Amino acid sequence: MNKVLLILVDGMRPDSLDACGHPFVGEMLFHSTYDLAARTVMPSVTLPCHMSLFHSVDPERHGILTNTYVPQVRPVRGICEVLRAAGKKCAMFYNWEELKDLSRPDSLTYGCYISGHVYGYEEANPRLTAEAKRYIASDRPDFVFLYLGWTDAAGHGYGWMGDEYLRSVRGSWDCIESICRDLPEDYLVVVTADHGGHGRSHGSDLPEDMTIPIICWNPALPSRKAEGWRIIDIAPTAAELLGAAPDGDWEGKPLTL
Repeated sequence: MNKVLLILVDGMRPDSLDACGHPFVGEMLFHSTYDLAARTVMPSVTLPCHMSLFHSVDPERHGILTNTYVPQVRPVRGICEVLRAAGKKCAMFYNWEELKDLSRPDSLTYGCYISGHVYGYEEANPRLTAEAKRYIASDRPDFVFLYLGWTDAAGHGYGWMGDEYLRSVRGSWDCIESICRDLPEDYLVVVTADHGGHGRSHGSDLPEDMTIPIICWNPALPSRKAEGWRIIDIAPTAAELLGAAPDGDWEGKPLTL
């Protein structure tokens, strides 16, 4: 494994994996090292959590505390900048436009945005997944980020763990299965979430909001449960796997696979 595909399903609670009833969940866990009680950061809000994932520091360090991006006062390099400096190719596929600032200019080889607000996330998710599959097959990038936003929209619209929310989780796992079935075996797949949710909201320090899954999958991996994983550990894990030195300000540690 010397390439990484990071799939983030916005607002996907760990208990939704079993509740959604998708058969690929169990199949993936059978070849994964995983922590279904991993921790995100406070505030458990989408953009701050993504910034912490990409930059391996807490929100109080990178300074993004809401879904509005502001330039960092004391910049920390993100995973795309670190990998670009190491000569690696990075690509991002997303359907929530606020994520455009996760990487700095000239750090991406390829970027694709399909608006979930315009097309609806139920349609945008599979369209985005198909584009990611096409690009991986043609260009074999070193690091790919695929963001799927339907679950968060369903949680806000209908409530976390309700029927419509679980339908969105199943639909997201359709996308995960689709891209993993055709993926070259030198990719490690990391499936995670930015936060959970309760009622029709998130952002608090409740366990329902703060607990996320982190699943590291490859057909060569045995099934193993881990504990104590954090969202800020994902960037150092990708950097180590790709042979790049982490940024000196990063606070996370590589996960043991």
